[in-house]
Amino acid sequence: MADPATSGTTRHAVQLNPMHVPKASDVLANELRERILHGDFPEGTALPPERELVTQTAMSRTTVREALRILEVQGLIRIKTGRAGGAFVQSPGEESIASSVDLLIRGRQIRLAALLETREAVEPACAQLAAQYRTDADLTRMDEANAAISAETGSLADFLQANVDWHIAVAIASHNELLTGFMLALSRSIYASTDNKGFVDAEVRRTTVLAHRNITKAIRAQDANAAVRRMKRHVHAYAEAVLEVEDRTSIDVPDS
Repeated sequence: MADPATSGTTRHAVQLNPMHVPKASDVLANELRERILHGDFPEGTALPPERELVTQTAMSRTTVREALRILEVQGLIRIKTGRAGGAFVQSPGEESIASSVDLLIRGRQIRLAALLETREAVEPACAQLAAQYRTDADLTRMDEANAAISAETGSLADFLQANVDWHIAVAIASHNELLTGFMLALSRSIYASTDNKGFVDAEVRRTTVLAHRNITKAIRAQDANAAVRRMKRHVHAYAEAVLEVEDRTSIDVPDS
């Protein structure tokens, strides 16, 4: 007897979605990543040599190398060449977070206004934590950046770099790896968008120097409330000034 589902003059073909089959290198990278994150390979230890991974996995040398490259990009290993070379496990740090955020900013062409809004949300928290947890080394880092910002003979590029260094120093002083990673990416992106003489004039420099000194003073005194209040005022005023002269809706971030 004819199948009712296929009888009649009209037959409807069943459309199946194509199956996603992961690449062998992705599968191997995922397995090694999980083993690293679960502590099977502690930080500083070497993964099995490339030829051993080829034998263990029955994968090609090209596939193994591609998997290791994925882990390297993700900041989970560092690859050394030479006689004592190999793939050595490392913990992902702030730069790994910053790289991921950089890719998001560049790939999505995030609006400058959105970057500034994010900074206003994040950086006062950095200042608050910095006031609570800063060390002598943190204060030295901020003081050095402030000295560089205050240099009257410095070029625009020197000023902007010193400005970034100070903001990152505040984030580092928070001793919060996530906030530090976010601020690394945000500071670099905003740096790229304000590298012009039309915005950073003598008045902007003077205001920046004063604001940074006052915030640093609050952090040194471990006055968290003052640090938050002053940082909020500083980043908000900066955002307003930037948006007054910026007519772009997105920014280009140079390669790190």
